[in-house]
Amino acid sequence: MSRKPELRGRAARLARLLPPVGGRGQAARAPFVLLVVVLLGGGLIGLLVLNSAMSEGSFQLEDLKQETKELTDEEQSLQRDIDAYSAPRALQRRARELGMVPGGDPAFLAPDGTVKGSPSPASAAATPLVIAPEALTAPRTTAPPTTAATPAPNPTPGR
Repeated sequence: MSRKPELRGRAARLARLLPPVGGRGQAARAPFVLLVVVLLGGGLIGLLVLNSAMSEGSFQLEDLKQETKELTDEEQSLQRDIDAYSAPRALQRRARELGMVPGGDPAFLAPDGTVKGSPSPASAAATPLVIAPEALTAPRTTAPPTTAATPAPNPTPGR
């Protein structure tokens, strides 16, 4: 049984601008509260999805780092193998296994056709004349065959 006081003048004009207090004000709050709850719930679900995606990306990053480390180790191992096979002593040993011998002094041809330098033949003590294709692929179990050096062609007498 509360009775509202009668407002006059300026207070009455302000009271007409404001909505009346009562059931209608309560009804307007329900959609607002529902909107706030939905926004907060949506934000929470969004954060959970974002956190899951970030942790999945972190796992992928760790896997890629591990794979990079393994591939780097393999690359370094292969580079060491290449360096070992291309070392001068290794090349010399492999050439001797194939029956090759060091060459003699080289000679060079000038553009006018003259020979520069004094060529000398390779030492032919253990030189096979032709290397068979099997010798390139099959492992050698015996010593390389020794062959006689090919005789130089006989110079023509009297010229």
